[in-house]
Amino acid sequence: MIHPTAIVDARARLGEGVVIGAFSVIGPHVTLDAGVEIGHHVVLEGWLEVGARASIGHGSVVGGVPQDLKFTPDTRSGVRIGGGTVVREHVTIHRATTPDGWTEIGRDCLLMSGSHVAHDCRLGDEVIVINYAGITGHCEVGDRATIGGLSGLHPFTRVGEHAYVGGCAKVVADVPPYLLVDGSPATARGVNVIGLRRAGMPPDDRRALQDAYRILYRSGLAPRTAAERIREELGDRAAVRRLAEFVLGARRGICGPPRESSSNNRPTGRSIVARTESAAQPVADGTESAADGTESAADGAESGADGAESGADGAQPERMA
Repeated sequence: MIHPTAIVDARARLGEGVVIGAFSVIGPHVTLDAGVEIGHHVVLEGWLEVGARASIGHGSVVGGVPQDLKFTPDTRSGVRIGGGTVVREHVTIHRATTPDGWTEIGRDCLLMSGSHVAHDCRLGDEVIVINYAGITGHCEVGDRATIGGLSGLHPFTRVGEHAYVGGCAKVVADVPPYLLVDGSPATARGVNVIGLRRAGMPPDDRRALQDAYRILYRSGLAPRTAAERIREELGDRAAVRRLAEFVLGARRGICGPPRESSSNNRPTGRSIVARTESAAQPVADGTESAADGTESAADGAESGADGAESGADGAQPERMA
């Protein structure tokens, strides 16, 4: 159903059952697969492909010109949005800057109201971007990661799979997979145990990731050396191997551990863990988040860290089925 006030270019490709709301504008190079729902006052432009059953909320602008001074208007580039993804009200997603390039959003993602995804970004499947988060150009976000509200990512930053970025965080370095980061600048606070439990990761794998976290952030080793040690000691588990490989592939460094302030005993950020051995600094045990606590091996239940793991249990949104 297309509202009579909507403007739909005759060259746009619309699948069966597409719904387009009042005063929306659909450009000539837009493809909407079956069952896509477009709200009111939505603008879809550029080369845009929207997968089946996705929805785009009122007032959103998708496929707009990127905010890059080097971009030329005649560049043929676009946005791809996977099937089942929900884009809520007043979200902006800009098209890529390079010829035949794509800004890509995976399937079954949730982009909450007011969030922004800039040019040339790649979001995996089932990613959640909470209200007013800003993902700047060329960022990569792994599957099932969560970007907290009002947070900002530096250009070219990577966020690993199943990672959780806390609200209002300032992310200036790569966020390793499976970890929880928070603060300005963002620092690692522990393993995202709550998110991993919700995703169905077995307790043994979660405990192995916590062991890897301690090697990475408490051993005093430089990140690359720590990653090599993690592969040697814990590399029999796929999740741990992916964590180590992510650290080894970091070009901007990774988010560092929190560090106690000498003046008020409150944690302060160390934004980037150095990539050289000489810059490595040991971190006092007392700075560790309670989220790093080991899980009980007796019955598979989490230890007392369950209640203290970032306090995010109530803050993290439930994922879509």
